[in-house]
Amino acid sequence: MLTNGYSTYSKMPEIIDKANFHTPPKPISTKVVSSTPGRLRLRVAYSHRQSEKMQGIGKALSANSHITQVKTNVHHGSIVINHDSQDGSLENVLATLKNLGIVFADVTKGNTEAAAGVSSAVVDLNQRVKQSTDGAFDLRILFPLGLASLSVRQLLNKGLQLEVIPWYVLAWYAFDSFIKLHGTSQKQSTND
Repeated sequence: MLTNGYSTYSKMPEIIDKANFHTPPKPISTKVVSSTPGRLRLRVAYSHRQSEKMQGIGKALSANSHITQVKTNVHHGSIVINHDSQDGSLENVLATLKNLGIVFADVTKGNTEAAAGVSSAVVDLNQRVKQSTDGAFDLRILFPLGLASLSVRQLLNKGLQLEVIPWYVLAWYAFDSFIKLHGTSQKQSTND
């Protein structure tokens, strides 16, 4: 029996992938989060945060002799590139990124620049708190703990008074923020 004009499936011509016709790859939108001597951190747009794509970028970057280490995090969409801090090294890394189809654009996805700046400042503050406490605490622990201590203080000073910011509201915010800030940790541990 003929199938699509061919007697067997093995004789059917292979379908040629459009990418084989040397079409330029779809640009990968990223944003430079930080750039220090010897280290570059990028944030990849949400639409490009596939494991295969980011690992491919990491492998291609690792092949560059100026790059010493590449770390990717698909969940957060970050790529950390450690490179030689010699003159011209950063330009070499940026040229490699350009060859991979990476373009630098705003990847905040609808957020204003001010919101992105505040978010970036909070992330930076959180990293500083983690570093200063050797990883024992971060803002996800300290913020709910601070609200919980305010609620206890309010309870001890004012009793069960239901006036301006009662203790139970602060206690609820402490509990709620703890749950919301730690709700993603199980997802992260399974993806890492």
